[in-house]
Amino acid sequence: MLKVFIVEDSFIIQDRLIKMISLINNTKVVGFANDGVEALAAIPKLMPDLLILDLCMPKANGFDVIKNIKDNNLLTTVLVLTNFATMTERKLCMQLGIKYFFDKTTEFEQAIEAIETLASVCPAECSEEL
Repeated sequence: MLKVFIVEDSFIIQDRLIKMISLINNTKVVGFANDGVEALAAIPKLMPDLLILDLCMPKANGFDVIKNIKDNNLLTTVLVLTNFATMTERKLCMQLGIKYFFDKTTEFEQAIEAIETLASVCPAECSEEL
């Protein structure tokens, strides 16, 4: 079962993601946060396999969350889903080791397809970074 945690400050996008992920086999949304600070508190406790992360949020941004995950060696795959999908953000995410980066406006369906793919290769207990 792919345990998914959503970090998104838009309740509309958050709700849309929860509904779409609930339709994907072998996935479960284990929690969500409205900002980076909430995410930083919840991620070590919930240990999700997949983190769906917005970059621009109040209190602590997505880059703060990514750096914290990397600094603490948490085995959580990060999928960035953002409206701030400039080449600068893409390059910085790549430098931080992020394999999955999608623009909310133009690549939302591709993000869902990536989640489906990750869920299909996730064993009964995901324990390694995908």
